[in-house]
Amino acid sequence: MQDKMFDAFSSQTRQMFEPMRKMNSLMLDNMEKLTHYQLDAMQRYSQMGTDRLRKATDVSDAESLKNFGAKQAEMMKELSEQMQEDARAMSEMSLQFKSEMEKLFSDAGRQMSEQATAAGQQMREQASNAGQQMRDQANAAGEQMREQAGGAKSDPSSQSTRKK
Repeated sequence: MQDKMFDAFSSQTRQMFEPMRKMNSLMLDNMEKLTHYQLDAMQRYSQMGTDRLRKATDVSDAESLKNFGAKQAEMMKELSEQMQEDARAMSEMSLQFKSEMEKLFSDAGRQMSEQATAAGQQMREQASNAGQQMRDQANAAGEQMREQAGGAKSDPSSQSTRKK
């Protein structure tokens, strides 16, 4: 009996904490993706900056300065496009995370509703069974009392002892 109760308790505990475990796992996975993406982006931007600094050290005359300035404008355009791409990618990751969280909450809500319905049904069945057992016991007790009362009336030895 205790084993069944302990198993039921363990099962209910797992079911109760499962949505939280899934949510924590989802949040951790999302944080990991974002961190990796941001580290990659930072590496790209750092590489672009150091490349431009290397090119700046190569400037030695007016012609190389003119070429450096033209390349600088091109690099700024490239940087702007990269930043837009990074913002779009981060936005997509955020939307995916939001969608997964909504699904998780929807599933958890549905599961809780199903569990509540099943628990309610189980309680109704147990109440019905308990009520039937009580009726059966009351009927048996009433029958036993009738038998004892009927036996006492028909037993002459019990009547004679009463009169004395």
